Amino acid sequence: MIRIDFTPAEIDALYEARLHHHPHHRVRQKLDALYLKSQGLSHQAICRITRITKATLVSCLKAYVEGGLETLTTVRFHHSQSELDQHRLQLEAFFRHHPPSSIAEAQNKIEALTGLHRSPTQVGHFLRRLGLKCRKVGSVPAQALEEEKVQEQMRFQEEALA
Repeated sequence: MIRIDFTPAEIDALYEARLHHHPHHRVRQKLDALYLKSQGLSHQAICRITRITKATLVSCLKAYVEGGLETLTTVRFHHSQSELDQHRLQLEAFFRHHPPSSIAEAQNKIEALTGLHRSPTQVGHFLRRLGLKCRKVGSVPAQALEEEKVQEQMRFQEEALA
């Protein structure tokens, strides 16, 4: 068990940090765990309340001992950036004025505009990140070619649609 002697000022700082709702849920979870530790709860109780593992709690406590509150509130996650994001404004403006009728069409337009070839799945994800979504389309039945069918359509229009 890691023992930390919290000063009243540190407890107040932890309490305030918890209430200021950090944008990342994992940071809020770690701050809650640390505050509960400052209140004297056991590691088992803290893990049960905050729903974190004991290993996560121990690493959180070690990080606090080594670097203080600043270490816990720093988010170190790395998300890879798509090369399409460099062309986001250009592509978004284009697709807002010329919505693609299919992913394949969008794929071809992206390749023509940027020179980047992406799979249909990647193009679909990118379009959703832009806020674009698939539209459902329907077809209108064609005019009948046979005289019998033309008469049937005329009767339907007169009787059912009148």
